[in-house]
Amino acid sequence: MAPLDQYLMTDRNAEIALARTAAPKSISAEASVVVLTRHGYETGAKGTNGFVCIVERAWMSPFDHPEFWNPKNRSPICYNPAAARSILPYTYKRTELALAGLTNPQMLDRIKAAVAKNELPMPEPGAMSYMLSKESYLNDQAGHWVPHLMFHIPKTDPATWGANLDGSPVVLDPRFVPEPETTFLVPVGTWSDGTAAPAM
Repeated sequence: MAPLDQYLMTDRNAEIALARTAAPKSISAEASVVVLTRHGYETGAKGTNGFVCIVERAWMSPFDHPEFWNPKNRSPICYNPAAARSILPYTYKRTELALAGLTNPQMLDRIKAAVAKNELPMPEPGAMSYMLSKESYLNDQAGHWVPHLMFHIPKTDPATWGANLDGSPVVLDPRFVPEPETTFLVPVGTWSDGTAAPAM
C-alpha cells in the first residue's frame, strides 16, 4: 500500500461532488455521501432517498488485480437502498483492513473468514448501483472505462444472465472475489451528465 495520504482527497467537498457524479443528478442530489478519512468512510452529506454515493479506492478490485493498490484510483459509485444496506458493507470491511495496513493475502484471508462466519450480508433483492461518472479513474489500463449499471446478486452461474456471450450487453468480470456476490455490469450510452459515451 502506498502512503495513506495518496489515497485521501484533500478537499472534502470535492470528494462529495465527485461521488455525486456516479449517478444522474435526479438521484445523486438527494443521496447520502460518504467520504474517505484516515479512520475509514464517514458521512459527508446526509440524503433523503436512501441512495448512498461514494468514491471507492483500488482495494475494491479483485485481489489478483495488478493495480490493487493503485493510489490514483477514484471510483464514484452510487448504491440504491438495497445495495447500500447489503453491498456497501463490503467496501467498509475492505477499507477497514486496508487502512489497518494488511497485505493482499491477509485481507483476503480476513474477508474469507468474515464470509464463513456470516459477518457480511448477502445481496438483497434488487441491489444495484450506478457507475456513470466520466470523472472516474478505475486504473491505468481502463481509465474511466464506460458508464455502466451494476446488478449485485448472490453467487450464481454467469450463464443465467447470458453474461460475456457474443452480442450480449451483460458483462461479468470472471476474476474471483470472496464476498458472497456476483456482479453483472451493463454498459449504457450516456454519462451521468447526459452526454454521449463511447462504445465499449
